[in-house]
Amino acid sequence: MASLSRIAEGLKGSRGRVGLTRLNIISYLLLIAGVGLGFGVAAGWHNNRWAIAAGWTQGWVAAMSPQIAQQWERAVVLRLGKYTGLRGPGLFWIIPGIDKVSSWIDQRIITTGFAAEQTLTSDTVPVNVDAVLFWMVYDPEKAALEVQDYKVAVSWAAQTALRDIIGRTPLTILLRGREQIEAQLQELIDERSNPWGVTVQSVEMRDVIIPESLQDAMSREAQAAREKEARIILGQAEVEIAHLFARAASSYEHNPTALHLRAMNILYEGLKEKGALMLVPSTAVESMGLGGLVGAAAMRQQALSQEPAASGSVNGTAAGKGMQGVSKAAASELDRAAQADL
Repeated sequence: MASLSRIAEGLKGSRGRVGLTRLNIISYLLLIAGVGLGFGVAAGWHNNRWAIAAGWTQGWVAAMSPQIAQQWERAVVLRLGKYTGLRGPGLFWIIPGIDKVSSWIDQRIITTGFAAEQTLTSDTVPVNVDAVLFWMVYDPEKAALEVQDYKVAVSWAAQTALRDIIGRTPLTILLRGREQIEAQLQELIDERSNPWGVTVQSVEMRDVIIPESLQDAMSREAQAAREKEARIILGQAEVEIAHLFARAASSYEHNPTALHLRAMNILYEGLKEKGALMLVPSTAVESMGLGGLVGAAAMRQQALSQEPAASGSVNGTAAGKGMQGVSKAAASELDRAAQADL
């Protein structure tokens, strides 16, 4: 319905410019001169009404003779119904009653909107497509003589070409390959409109509307594809991490001191925060001699958690001695662990 209304508007506008003689400033001057001459003659003939009527007729006929075409326009002139040529731009003259300006052809680039509503693609999906056509008249003679109304003809040709392209194109290509569809549309419309003296500059697809149910299905499909890609990336990351761990294990295999230092660093990072819980396998404790280190770290953590909130001189002194004792115990355990490793 929208496309039909646009075509009707174009037809109404074209009727306003077809077969009409334009009046201009020169026409008005000639009309005034003819009427003035008629009044002058009538005054000399004692107000003869026939002289006044003759003046009006002469002025009106003279006013119809001069015509002015704009820079972008060409006037198609017929003499006694036969094509005599194009006139314009600028001032030109015709013989009233014998010559007739049948059409005013606009040679600027014209934009025409057209649409295909509820059109089935090649995979039977109904879609609504809106597009814009940019075209111009390169041969005014053909546009005036070969087709009744070139604007309406171009609009219908564009709409039928769009339906034809959609009918033989799957939905995926229609959504992703807009440039390809636009090139095919331009070629097809240009082929149909060239005999009318019209050439197509470009075709732009504004919007492709698909049913809401299909939009939901496509959204779920895209989400599933993204989740699949995320899982694949996560698996590849796990494989790379495993390779790096294997290289690290081969480095620690012949250097137990480095392995112990790394273990102590891991424990320190895990236990330096209050309330932290670190699970260490028993095999690691036995193989690396981490029993004393783990005990010292646990005593340190317990002392920090049981430290009273209130401050006092006696309590402060006792807490200081307790901390010194724990620190000494932890230091001695670290020394014994280091000597055992050496």
